[in-house]
Amino acid sequence: MTMDSNSMTMPMPDPNPWATAMNNLGMPPIGITGQQLMPDFDPSLGMMAGITPLNPMMAGLGMVPTQLSQDFPVMKEIIHCKSCTLFPPNPNLPPPATRDRPPGCKTVFVGGLPENSTEQLIVEVFGQCGEITAIRKSKKNFCHIRFAEEFTVDKALFLSGYRIRLGSSTDKKDTGRLHVDFAQARDDLYEWECHQRMMAREERHRRKIEDDLLRPPSPPPIVHYSEHECSQLGDKIKDDGKFSEAVHVLLTWLERGEVNRRNANNFYSMIQASNGHIRRLTGEKSQHEKEVEEAKEKFKIALAGIVGQFEQIVSVFQAASKQKAWDHFSKAQRKNLDMWRKQAEEIRNMHNEQLMGIRREEEMEMSDDDMEDSPDSKDSEDSGVSQAEALKEENDSLRCQLDAYRNEVELLKQEQGKNQPMFSSEEDNTHSQQLSFLHQALQGMQKQLLKMREELKEREGELEKSLEDKQQLNNQVQNLKEGLQNLQNTPALETSTQDDRGSEDSANQTSVMVSCSQEKEAPTEKNPLSPVHSEREALLVGIISTFLHVHPFGASIEYICSYLQRLDTKINTGEVEALLSRLPCTFRQELTGVGASLEKRWNFCGFQGIKST
Repeated sequence: MTMDSNSMTMPMPDPNPWATAMNNLGMPPIGITGQQLMPDFDPSLGMMAGITPLNPMMAGLGMVPTQLSQDFPVMKEIIHCKSCTLFPPNPNLPPPATRDRPPGCKTVFVGGLPENSTEQLIVEVFGQCGEITAIRKSKKNFCHIRFAEEFTVDKALFLSGYRIRLGSSTDKKDTGRLHVDFAQARDDLYEWECHQRMMAREERHRRKIEDDLLRPPSPPPIVHYSEHECSQLGDKIKDDGKFSEAVHVLLTWLERGEVNRRNANNFYSMIQASNGHIRRLTGEKSQHEKEVEEAKEKFKIALAGIVGQFEQIVSVFQAASKQKAWDHFSKAQRKNLDMWRKQAEEIRNMHNEQLMGIRREEEMEMSDDDMEDSPDSKDSEDSGVSQAEALKEENDSLRCQLDAYRNEVELLKQEQGKNQPMFSSEEDNTHSQQLSFLHQALQGMQKQLLKMREELKEREGELEKSLEDKQQLNNQVQNLKEGLQNLQNTPALETSTQDDRGSEDSANQTSVMVSCSQEKEAPTEKNPLSPVHSEREALLVGIISTFLHVHPFGASIEYICSYLQRLDTKINTGEVEALLSRLPCTFRQELTGVGASLEKRWNFCGFQGIKST
């Protein structure tokens, strides 16, 4: 690509420094348009006699000087070759633009060559950069040069912007401005990809060697069956320390199919010895379970002590927060006391929840054990009494805890009312959080208390029923004893015949049997009265059952009475509630909602109650 000298002119503010520098280098200063800036140029001036200009491409000098800093660019000098001369570009001009470097680039594009240039000239100029493997020259004053190494491309780029002149000719066809840039070649890309794959293979090989070094050694091979090995294996199976390894060998022999009729007895003895370890393992398991239970009990006792101490610390903070003591503390001391009290309450609540969770787990385990090992009614009278007493004690403890929570809520409410102008909004938020937590705990305790009361009533009913059955059995035994005694005390009649004696004996026996049968039928006649006293109540039970059957989530007593009063206006709430309470196997009362929305609902449970009655 050629450019007319008159097509573009660039103004230079002061050409004298540039001309002086070119004069000192021993070359005529030429402007961008190709005209000499100093017409009276003398090549001998500014040069010392007997010293030739330095060539940066000569042996011992690097093509690209080392750049010390980006602020100090490299000064390019004149390069003299055999058949041409290279003049550096104007340092005031911006550096030539280049494209992005392709991966593995070894090929450069060279443009702006003289029209009379040859491949020999290209080799002469760019051969000093490095070994050239190929040159593709075009007829349009450009070519592509492929080097043997990648780093030589950077040396070739150093020549970008140089003006080239063949010999001392000033003909336009013998001059040109070099433009060197990266070129994208398929050969470079292919070699780069091959190199990358080779590096990846080496990396995989290195990692494999490292993994092989770090991999644990493979286990030794298991020997085949023989009489000698069998005797040794039998001794190892009996040893507790070598049992696991010996069993693995025995399993391998069995899987290999080395059992036959000759050695079947030996294998049987080894299997029998393996079975003998079951008792030992069971004993070890029970011992570990015992240790775990003891550790749990110790942890529970220690946690209860910790919770008690936390309660004491919290009570100390609560006493200090009262107005009698609170007024005597400074503002900083109040702030620290409030912060410490919050931290202590949070930790106390966390540990208290953990302790309650442990107790709930123990109660669930106890209930599961009771369901699995349910004894007969006659044999469990003492256990029923003890369970009833335990339920009463637990009921009392829950009631005490409920009262304590209520008192704490009242104290917090009073303190909040008294200290409202003293505390900030953050303290109010903490008080509200404490109140909400206590309300939730209170509601949970109420539900648990109602559930325990229902269980207590059921256990008391079962206990009364078992006591009544025992009393009836005692009465029957007493009546049978009296009848037997009367039968033994009746005098024998000597004057009567043997037939009469037989008839009397039969009569006595029949009388005794009748009395016994009457006594046996007596308890059945003493059945408890029916909870439904009249036909009207039976109709009410049927209507209420139908009504609740279509309300699977239950209904309140007011809703049920409002429905019944449409049929009969004389029905009142107390009569209906009493009737429902007398039929626990048909109707069940449940509590729903939270806080102020707590509501009692009646549900129909006849389908479940028919199984238990």
